Amino acid sequence: KLLVAPVTLRKGMEFLITREIENAKAGKPSKIRAKMNSLVDPAIVKLLYKASNAGVKIELIVRGMCCLYPGRIGISENIKVISIIGTFLEHSRIFWFANDGNPEVFIGSADWMRRNLDRRVEAMTPIDKPALIKELEELFDLYLKDNRGAWEMQSNGQWVQLNPKAGAQERCTQIELIDLWGKKSEPKSKLHDL
Repeated sequence: KLLVAPVTLRKGMEFLITREIENAKAGKPSKIRAKMNSLVDPAIVKLLYKASNAGVKIELIVRGMCCLYPGRIGISENIKVISIIGTFLEHSRIFWFANDGNPEVFIGSADWMRRNLDRRVEAMTPIDKPALIKELEELFDLYLKDNRGAWEMQSNGQWVQLNPKAGAQERCTQIELIDLWGKKSEPKSKLHDL
């Protein structure tokens, strides 16, 4: 089940993106969500542009380098790119594909970079448990609502820090995750005090 570089990872990722393109063209549900450190691989960027032109909605959370320009008419108007900057180093990689209403989700060590896809040993593993898939979908939702620690890439490559609109609630993903996981880790009983 693993996608492993330099053997199957590139082919696997390209297949998953291409399937979303085919689904969009067939009028089926299609969407790509991805979180990574860097997006610089030319072939993947080109394929994402093709997906955008086919009508696939693409939401990317890229902490560092991003060689893709979102929001360009006729090229990438269906692509949104944000970066989360905060107290903690954002380092997780998650890749989510709508797959006609049956999401396929992968986590692992690789960014969409030539060195990760072609020259290093990297691995991505599928998430099969529905509860975990749902949790990762909710995590993406949380990241994409950030209006305090998020920077959004503009079509010219410039980054603009997001701010809450007048009257809107301030949302900071890292603070919300601390609260969320703090509550999940609270002991259910006093046994830990014994």
